[in-house]
Amino acid sequence: MGKFGLKRIDRYIIRQFLGTYIFAIALILAISIMFDINEKIDRFLKPEVPLKEIVFDYYLNFIPYFGNMFSPLFTFIAVIFFTSRLAERSEIIAMMAAGVSFKRLMLPYAISAFVIASATFVLNAYIIPPANITRINFQNKYIRDKSVESASNVQLEVEPGVIAYFDRYDDRARMGYRFSLEHFEEKKLISRLTAGSIKYDSLYNWTVIDYMIRDFDGMREHVTSGSRKDTVLTIIPSDFLISVNDCETMTTPALNTYINRQKKRGIANIQRFQIEYHKRFAAVMAAFILTLIGVSLSSRKMKGGMGLNIGIGLGLSFSYILFTTVTSTFAINGYVTPMVAIWIPNVLYTFIAAFLYLKAPR
Repeated sequence: MGKFGLKRIDRYIIRQFLGTYIFAIALILAISIMFDINEKIDRFLKPEVPLKEIVFDYYLNFIPYFGNMFSPLFTFIAVIFFTSRLAERSEIIAMMAAGVSFKRLMLPYAISAFVIASATFVLNAYIIPPANITRINFQNKYIRDKSVESASNVQLEVEPGVIAYFDRYDDRARMGYRFSLEHFEEKKLISRLTAGSIKYDSLYNWTVIDYMIRDFDGMREHVTSGSRKDTVLTIIPSDFLISVNDCETMTTPALNTYINRQKKRGIANIQRFQIEYHKRFAAVMAAFILTLIGVSLSSRKMKGGMGLNIGIGLGLSFSYILFTTVTSTFAINGYVTPMVAIWIPNVLYTFIAAFLYLKAPR
């Protein structure tokens, strides 16, 4: 018995599992970087793109982002590859002949999956989002600008009973046009501000230009107008200038806070943020599910050899990724909720894992 009650065979399996996983991730990242350089080489060679920023701002942050993205796939491949080698060399048969049950054999695999799942969660929740800000800013500056700089027909709840509306907002000028702010109490309109334009100054500070305020008191109406008026609105442009990459730049606590705040304000276009939030937790479970499938599938010695197991494993892993992509699209289009869309693949593959586990050699 070694540390933490683990036997030598447990430490051997953990070492081989994690070693194979790291090697596979490193290999695919090296290939991905080569393809990415080949695709963007014409932009990288421009004199205004510094080599230092390419290396440190882009690729140094590219590695954890794509490594974590490929993590579920290569967890599965590592399990299939390593366990198939054990089965091919009859090592699993020898373990079971020595009295090690299949259930006990799962312990080092479960520990390895826990290590990968924990690393995935920490990376997704706290490390990768800040790194994504630097990476995405580099892409927007030198490769392709995907930032959102304008919006139209924006309506949101500033605070309970207070509704703001922009006919159009231009972030480059930091100006909104044909703006209105309505204040309701018990579903009755008590005040309405309209302005030809509104300028964003700093956090929550706005200036309305060419405005008119109508205050209602029963049948009476009081009108106030002016050319400029400073006001405080608890909204900022990023609340409605939503880019497809914004969800990747928020830590998990910040993402949860943002989703809840946008829901309260009545903003409906937050499916991508909800998908990203649930995907971070689903990825943790995926490490355990795919490990169980991989061990159950590849622990039997087959006539087709290791290649057949790897082929089946790749088919299952790619079907999992495809299924996740399809269900995410359903959520974006509003056919199902983001939570259901992201967790359906895990639920389905849990049943597949349970079936293969029961059919695994004893």
